[in-house]
Amino acid sequence: MQLLWPIAIITFKEGIRNRSIYGISLLALLMLLANFVISGMVAQEVSKVAVDIALSAISFSGLLLVLFVGINLMAKDLDRKTIYMVMAKPISRSQYLIGKYIGVILLITVCMSLLSFFAAVSLLLIKFGHPTFFQRFSWLMVGLSFFFTTLMLILVAALSFLFSSFTSTSFLTFILTIISYIIGMSLNDVKALVEAPQSVGITVSPVTVKIVQAAYYVFPNLSLFDIKLQAAHGLPVPVTYVIGIVAYTMVYSVIVMTMACLIFRKKEFP
Repeated sequence: MQLLWPIAIITFKEGIRNRSIYGISLLALLMLLANFVISGMVAQEVSKVAVDIALSAISFSGLLLVLFVGINLMAKDLDRKTIYMVMAKPISRSQYLIGKYIGVILLITVCMSLLSFFAAVSLLLIKFGHPTFFQRFSWLMVGLSFFFTTLMLILVAALSFLFSSFTSTSFLTFILTIISYIIGMSLNDVKALVEAPQSVGITVSPVTVKIVQAAYYVFPNLSLFDIKLQAAHGLPVPVTYVIGIVAYTMVYSVIVMTMACLIFRKKEFP
């Protein structure tokens, strides 16, 4: 851990200094400000709309953080050749990769905490303006949704490190990460559709069903982290579900980072 922590801190500081993070934060704040206007335009669904917009703003901003900041933190070392200086020291490639990942986790956690605070402030102000529409509102579920979003981003960041371990450009890592995110968010719906196509009057080949079922177990099921509906209506989430999500994130991230380390050990740098 003594070797990992300095790399993590350096990675975190590089991420904080990245100009993209300020643009992403500004975009998130603008979306939260727009929440006041949009919420005031609906008649009976003020609470639901306000929570949906706030949580969507945080989720979208967090994804941009991983794509435009997290991925570049890895690519920057390769582009500037600074990775050679790190590799010249008594540290393995696996330790270097894990240290970078820990730094990205710190960056995601800090940024999401700040953005979640501003989102909570926006919801609090809207709640004061429309108290009658927040009868079933639950701060616990909103906070839990923020927590789940952070876990999801940590998992997506692990996937970006896996792709960075064998790709030659950050653009390819960017594309693969986006594709994995889209697949992960739609896995449940697609799997349910291909396994019961008669419900919508379509025909699906057995090969397609097998491919979707295989993808269901290979790609992360990111829809599990989406509890906007429960947060908007104040519906409780079982403790066992929370524990399961935390365990799922940890196990999947460990597996992905182990694969990334194994591939990165054999990677040839230009």
